[in-house]
Amino acid sequence: MSHDLLIKISIVVLLLPLLSFLIIVFNQKRLGKAAGIIGTSILGIDLFLAAIIAYNKLVTYADLSIIQWNYQWFSLGNRTIDIGVGIDNLASLMLIVVTLISFLVHLFSTEYMSEDKRYPRFYAYLGIFTFSMLGIVLANNLFNMYIFWELVGLSSYLLIGFWYEKDSAANASKKAFITNRIGDFGFLAGILIAFFTFNTFMFDDIFNQINNGVLPFDSGTMLTVMGILLFCGAIGKSAQFPLHVWLPDAMEGPTPVSALIHAATMVAAGVYLTARIFPLFTADAMTFVAYIGAFTAFMSATIGITQTDFKRVLAYSTVSQLGFMVMSLGVGAYTYGFFHLVTHAWFKACLFLASGSVIHAMHHSMHKLHDHHSDPQDIRNMGGLRRTMPKTYYAFIMATIAISGVPLTSGFLSKDGILAGTLAFGNLSGHWLIPVMAFVSAGMTAFYMFRLTIVSFYGEHKTEIASKTHENNSQILIPLIVLAVLSIWIFYSFNPIDAGSGWFAKAVKPVASVVPAEYQYDFITSNNSAIHTDNTITNSHSYLNKFEEEMHHQHYPAMILSLLIAGFGIFLSYMFYYYKKIDPDKVANAIKPLYNLSFNKWYFDEIYQKSFIGGTILLTKAMHWVDTYIFDGIVNGFAALWRMFGVFIGKFDNVVVDGLVNLSGGVIGFSGSMLRKLQTGRLQTYLLLSVIGVILLLWWII
Repeated sequence: MSHDLLIKISIVVLLLPLLSFLIIVFNQKRLGKAAGIIGTSILGIDLFLAAIIAYNKLVTYADLSIIQWNYQWFSLGNRTIDIGVGIDNLASLMLIVVTLISFLVHLFSTEYMSEDKRYPRFYAYLGIFTFSMLGIVLANNLFNMYIFWELVGLSSYLLIGFWYEKDSAANASKKAFITNRIGDFGFLAGILIAFFTFNTFMFDDIFNQINNGVLPFDSGTMLTVMGILLFCGAIGKSAQFPLHVWLPDAMEGPTPVSALIHAATMVAAGVYLTARIFPLFTADAMTFVAYIGAFTAFMSATIGITQTDFKRVLAYSTVSQLGFMVMSLGVGAYTYGFFHLVTHAWFKACLFLASGSVIHAMHHSMHKLHDHHSDPQDIRNMGGLRRTMPKTYYAFIMATIAISGVPLTSGFLSKDGILAGTLAFGNLSGHWLIPVMAFVSAGMTAFYMFRLTIVSFYGEHKTEIASKTHENNSQILIPLIVLAVLSIWIFYSFNPIDAGSGWFAKAVKPVASVVPAEYQYDFITSNNSAIHTDNTITNSHSYLNKFEEEMHHQHYPAMILSLLIAGFGIFLSYMFYYYKKIDPDKVANAIKPLYNLSFNKWYFDEIYQKSFIGGTILLTKAMHWVDTYIFDGIVNGFAALWRMFGVFIGKFDNVVVDGLVNLSGGVIGFSGSMLRKLQTGRLQTYLLLSVIGVILLLWWII
């Protein structure tokens, strides 16, 4: 298959979900339930075409770093704005991830959302969201990516707030939208620095110029600033500290939305962006990224261990795993960061859809029992579900052991590589806090995921609602089975304890650093990449040689340590919640301050409410006071003065000017009235007056 044909197919893959959106959104009443069939069918075609692209790129054109098409959109002074699409190994794999998850969510929703009154609109929103996400994946430049980046923000706002009649859903959608705007502002600032420095938005052109010594303001510090600002977009979209607060609240959207947005697509966009701009990160920028990811992973894991809402536990698990991915890229374990993005997509989507299966069954049970007050998402209302919902349970437990890093799963392979990378990074750079947070987070992940599984699926039914649940139909179960199967290690490497020799690791090779040697870590080799005529950078000899060698040495220590820590976390879960040898309530009371800190999510919402939100409200009140009493006071004072001046002028006009005019008129009028008496019209009177006048005149003369 030729390059041109692959590009054309990729554009079709991009536009098909948009077509689905347009068909459904303008024919909602006419289509009804057919909207689900149309949307699912179009995504099925999209998945098939994405598989064709991935096969051709990974097999037929494996030796070519990127296949791309550029188009000169318009000129801006002496600069040209180019847009286009690019297909490299990252993009081809992400196409599979996005289209497969979206297809399975479409299929799942045909049953899960079947009774919703806005069923067609839901499928329209799914279409526009998938279109936006595919646009990010296929973008070969910052400009394209930013356009679709913002469109993802809009479409996620629509999906999170789909049940907008609920205040919690409406507030969650606003919170997600506003929080992401903060990160996106930094992203935009980084894009502008890049454009006015390099006169282009194209990734490969920017990398080539940095490789040739062109830096923002001729400064390595500004290159670091530019990298961190671009990474701010990832902090927002991938829910990294301190902008992580939107993602748990976004659980107010329908469960299929949680699987779509919070498993493989929207939240993965930030990690994908970080991987895209990885070559321009300086040592300081990488350290910043690594610490943000490590702290996010640790902080979210500590919160997940105490939550009681089924989906909220999974939400904080998502934030924590995203922290692992970002941390992996920050320490330099590029391959394993992206590897974990893909493996996490499968098992986290499986977990969310399984939670949807449970919640769907709990809702039906509540309707049967006419119970409208119980919370169908509270794990304390569940228990014993593995007997009533065995297929859902098996899918859920498979995904649980994958996310916990148990051997023979995909999660073990990717997480093992990340943890080995943190040990290598700590050993080479001296930043030992990062591996400490990483390993502790891995242990807590195993603890809270098995806690969730045991409390929800094991033991006796805690409520009558749970006892009346039953397994769902095939539209809900098929996606679970597919995703659970994809969580097995064999799909990524024939070696169950090391992914380094697998096809995935070979497909996603470490990329070249284009940063000048003086701004890299001491253990990072200077760039040896070759610039080709097609403006691509070869990745074969340009990675962190010392880092890779150190990772190889740390592989088995990291694996043994992670297994011990994860095993201890699973052991504690069973001791707490299965065998009940330890009373969770007693432990919670013994460490009440720490428990409250975890249960209340480190009080981030309260802190933000008091500081940023409260501060913004206080600032608006202060500005209102200034506007009312100072600006309006000055304006109103001048108005009062002019009003008084106007009154004075009015009085002067009425009394003086009008008085003089009226006096003159009165005198003239009086004179006229007196003279009018002389004008009798009688000749005799006129003759008499003439004679008198002559006599008086003669008298005066004489």
